[in-house]
Amino acid sequence: MVSSVLCRCVASPPPDAAATASSSASSPASVDPCGGAVCGGPDHRLRLWSLFQTLDVNRDGGLCVNDLAVGLRRLGLHRTEGELQKIVQAGDKDLDGQLDFEEFVHYLQDHEKKLRLVFKSLDKKNDGRIDAQEIMQSLRDLGVKISEQQAEKILKSMDKNGTMTIDWNEWRDYHLLHPVENIPEIILYWKHSTIFDVGENLTVPDEFTVEERQTGMWWRHLVAGGGAGAVSRTCTAPLDRLKVLMQVHASRSNNMCIVGGFTQMIREGGAKSLWRGNGINVLKIAPESAIKFMAYEQIKRLVGSDQETLRIHERLVAGSLAGAIAQSSIYPMEVLKTRMALRKTGQYSGMLDCARKILAREGMAAFYKGYVPNMLGIIPYAGIDLAVYETLKNAWLQRYAVNSADPGVFVLLACGTMSSTCGQLASYPLALVRTRMQAQASIEGAPEVTMSSLFKQILRTEGAFGLYRGLAPNFMKVIPAVSISYVVYENLKITLGVQSR
Repeated sequence: MVSSVLCRCVASPPPDAAATASSSASSPASVDPCGGAVCGGPDHRLRLWSLFQTLDVNRDGGLCVNDLAVGLRRLGLHRTEGELQKIVQAGDKDLDGQLDFEEFVHYLQDHEKKLRLVFKSLDKKNDGRIDAQEIMQSLRDLGVKISEQQAEKILKSMDKNGTMTIDWNEWRDYHLLHPVENIPEIILYWKHSTIFDVGENLTVPDEFTVEERQTGMWWRHLVAGGGAGAVSRTCTAPLDRLKVLMQVHASRSNNMCIVGGFTQMIREGGAKSLWRGNGINVLKIAPESAIKFMAYEQIKRLVGSDQETLRIHERLVAGSLAGAIAQSSIYPMEVLKTRMALRKTGQYSGMLDCARKILAREGMAAFYKGYVPNMLGIIPYAGIDLAVYETLKNAWLQRYAVNSADPGVFVLLACGTMSSTCGQLASYPLALVRTRMQAQASIEGAPEVTMSSLFKQILRTEGAFGLYRGLAPNFMKVIPAVSISYVVYENLKITLGVQSR
C-alpha cells in the first residue's frame, strides 16, 4: 500500500508536465510532478489520505508514535520506537507530538528530496540503479570496508524484483517511512569529534553534509558541541587542575597522589580553587572551534577532493593542519590557562591581570612557550584518535551491523572513550613537556629550557615514568567528560532544533 501511493516515475518529468502542473496550481491536489512524494494527478492526495487513515489507528486525525507502530506493522513494515519518534519529530511542525495530514504530506515530500540526493550520490555509474560494487565504493570512500557478500545483503533487503540492483522506486519505497537513509546514517551515527570533549581540542573536525551547510545546521552542531564542551570541562575541571599540578610539581622527591593533591589545593585556596583555570579553558572553546572549522573547510579545497566526504588520510591531513592553525591562533590562551591553574591565592586578580603581568615581566614570547611540543602533539593525538575510532567502528559494523548502522549510545561512548584515551596516551609526553614550558616563569628561579633539554632532564632525573606524571587524573576524567558532553550535546540539539544524527 505504501508503494501504491508513490510516484513510479524514474526520469525527470516530460516538458509538458511543467505546463500541466502550472495550469493546475490552483487545485489543492496539484504537486510538482516527481518533485515531491508523489506525482501530480487528480487522485494523488486521495491516495495519501487513504494511507494516512490506514496509519491513524485511533482515528483522531493525527499520527503519534503508537499509531505509526501499529499501522506500519499491519502493512508489514517494522520500525523501532526510536525510529518512529524520529519520524514524528522530523515532521511535527506545531510540536503537538503527532503528525496531522498536512505535516504527514510535507514529511513525505521533504524526506523524498533527501532520499533522491542520496540515491544520486550512490549511483556512481549514473544509470539509475545501485549495485553491490557502488555500495562498496561509497562505503570505502567513508573509510568503511565491507565485503561483497555484506553489500549484497544490504541490496537484498531493498531489492523487490531479484535483480540484485536497486532502482529509484525500490530505494524510495524502502526508506520513505524510515527516519534515516541506510548509507548516510553510517556517517551520521558515527560522527564523534564535536560530541566528545575531553578537554583537548586536537581531534579531526566532523564532516558536514551539503544539506547541513545549506540549511545552517552546521553552526547549530558547532554551538551544541561548544556548549557540551563547556559543561563537560567545568564538571571535570578539578581533575584537570590536579593533572596540571602533577605535571609541573610532581617528582621523585615530591610524589603527589590524587587524594594528597586535592587536599593540598583545598587547604591552599578552598574548594573554589579546584576550578582555577577553568574560565579561560571554557572561553577558548568558541574561537578555537570556529577557526578550526573555517580552516578545515578551506584546506579540504586545497587537498583537491571534490567529494562531499573526505577519505580517512585526507581527513587526517586536513584536520591536523586545521588544528595547527586553530592552536596557533589561540595559543596565548593555552598559556594563560596553565598559569591560572597554577596560581597561588591572590597572585592574579583575574585573566586580564595575569596576561598583563606576563607581558610586563616576560614579554610577548612568553605567550608561545611550549608551542613546538604542542604542535608536534597534534599529529599523534589526532591520528591515533581517528585511527582507533575508525578501527572500532569498522569492527562493530563488520560483526554486528545487520539491519541498522545505529550502534547505540553505549557503543558510541565506548568507542569515543577508547579512541580519546589512546590519542592522549600517545601524545602525553609532549603535553607534559608543553605544560612545564608554559609554567616556567610561575616557578621562582626556574631556568629557561628548551623542549629537548627538558626531555633529557626528565628522563635523567625521573626516568620514562616522569613523562607520564598526572596521567591518572587525566584518564579519570575521560569517561565522565565523554558521557557528560554526549548528554548535554543531545539535549542542546533538541533545544536548537537540530535534526538527530
